Amino acid sequence: MSIEKEMTFLDHLEELRWHLIRATLSVIILGSIAFLLKGFIFDYILFGPKKTDFVTYQWFCQISQTLGQGNSFCITEMPFRIQSRTMAGQFSAHLWTSILAGFIVGFPYVLYEFWRFISPGLHVNERKNARGFIFVASLLFFLGVLFGYYIVTPLSINFLGNYTVSQEVFNDFDLSSYIGMLRASVLASGLIFELPILIYFFTKIGLLTPAFLRKNRKFALVIVLSLSAIITPPDIASQIIVTIPILILYEVSIWISKWVYKRQQRESSSLQKS
Repeated sequence: MSIEKEMTFLDHLEELRWHLIRATLSVIILGSIAFLLKGFIFDYILFGPKKTDFVTYQWFCQISQTLGQGNSFCITEMPFRIQSRTMAGQFSAHLWTSILAGFIVGFPYVLYEFWRFISPGLHVNERKNARGFIFVASLLFFLGVLFGYYIVTPLSINFLGNYTVSQEVFNDFDLSSYIGMLRASVLASGLIFELPILIYFFTKIGLLTPAFLRKNRKFALVIVLSLSAIITPPDIASQIIVTIPILILYEVSIWISKWVYKRQQRESSSLQKS
């Protein structure tokens, strides 16, 4: 019976290279499809939050009327224009937006390639415990992307689009600035929603415990408020709206850490008894 040869460091690098190549190719292929869907992606997705009939603004208007505030939260105009001031500005925006779309849509496959690389180094029971990792991580990422698109982005556009220091100044935003703000809001939210996954793995390797997370809850609150201030406009209402789901994710992460920690303690006890 042949014994499988242990892989060297260079073998691992070669294996990692092919996983990265396949993940990159998936992003490029999906990005190429997105490149061909220029009209839909720009007119309906990217510039959707710029329109007054965007679904989020309709929600805010309905909430305002339900609370008896009339039309105080209703968006009636977007007093700004988007322009491109460089020769290759629109093509560059088209190209990088397509790549971003390819990455977002292909995120589950990118995770799959990452999982294929690290899973051989795990024990059988660790692989069993991590079943569903790709599904859960992808679901959290997509929920974060949707939160960033439907909540963070409209709040930012509405605040910054209406902000003015003088009636003599008209808001003409550059295309790259607008897309950059939207990209940062969406990707930051997507990555923040991966917090429970990070807590799970940090607890597994012993870097975090549920007691540590509970003890440092107040510091986590400061960090959450800081993140909210970075990815949202500097008004209290927007920061509160963004802070609430992040705090919920932190509490869920504590529960996950507690579950993992107790499971490890039971396994350790059973090993000592045997």
